[in-house]
Amino acid sequence: MSDLILSLKTVSKMTKMSIHANRETFLYRNIKHPSEELSKFENVMDQFEMRKNAVLEELKKSQIAIESLSIVVAKGGLLKPMSSGAYLVNDAMINDLKKPEAEHVSSLSGLIAAALVAESGNKIKAVIVDPAFVDEMDEIAKISGMPELPRKSILHTLSQHSVAKHFANSIGKTYETVNVIVAHLGTGISVGAHRMGKIIDVNNGLNGDGPMSPSRSGGVPAGQLVELCFSGKFTEKEIMKKICGNGGLKAYLGTNDALEVERQIGEGNKNAELIYKVIAYQTAKEIGAMSVVLRGKIDGILLSGGLANSKIIIDEIAEMIGHLGKVRVYPGENEMQALANYGYLILNNEIEVKEYL
Repeated sequence: MSDLILSLKTVSKMTKMSIHANRETFLYRNIKHPSEELSKFENVMDQFEMRKNAVLEELKKSQIAIESLSIVVAKGGLLKPMSSGAYLVNDAMINDLKKPEAEHVSSLSGLIAAALVAESGNKIKAVIVDPAFVDEMDEIAKISGMPELPRKSILHTLSQHSVAKHFANSIGKTYETVNVIVAHLGTGISVGAHRMGKIIDVNNGLNGDGPMSPSRSGGVPAGQLVELCFSGKFTEKEIMKKICGNGGLKAYLGTNDALEVERQIGEGNKNAELIYKVIAYQTAKEIGAMSVVLRGKIDGILLSGGLANSKIIIDEIAEMIGHLGKVRVYPGENEMQALANYGYLILNNEIEVKEYL
């Protein structure tokens, strides 16, 4: 067997891993972490040993020696703003992934990748690709109206790039020659304007900008938020949790499970239907805004992520923005394969692996 690529991605209740070689997938595991197991850990970073050991156990059960791997390709965590591409996991990156402001489950994938390199005796290499903090925004897009609060680029970079490149290939073009709007509809929602290979504008899909999502508030009225912050009813941590974690569907309906919400809608719950459709409404508004950013020159509008499986959401968005251009739907996410594709490019010396500083 030729070079072995390990793709690695950590999400809220799961660690995803897959082994690839010769353009085929030889192993795919979704290692589930039940809520009762995760509740034992006070912070996300405390989950590191448990998740790392779970990956090691899966490799052992599959009789794959760590040193037989050629490269570990992990989804990037919360790091400094950077351009898109692949970055070597080095000491500077590890230090930044461990900082309190990097307290996000995606940051664990890079740390586990680094641990696997150490376990191999440094015989393999590890990279992270297209982290959430990829920043290619136009300068004008970063100005918010308050100098102390510049707009930030935080998005589902890997997923957005993957579907944008797939779409470009499907119409006989390259990513660098198309203009597309990509809306990733997941736990968080990011809507990006891609112009000729660069994401020139995007909402902050993590903490308080753009559409509301299953567990995030999206943009909320600023003045009323300030009043809430100084009401004395909530701590800073509790307010941040309202923005990211307990916002959106979770705040209104008590659950961030879209399937549960659709079940309620099917049983005639009109309030659940209204709140659920808000996601589509606000996402469509954001897509409309990005169409202006691209000055109406749009090759395609692409909808991806878990909520792209929802007929209710997709039909509502398509009805509202269909006049702007062709709409393509890519349900779910294909990020494990996208990680592997980066691995092939790196091993074949087709792209540069950058140094994280």
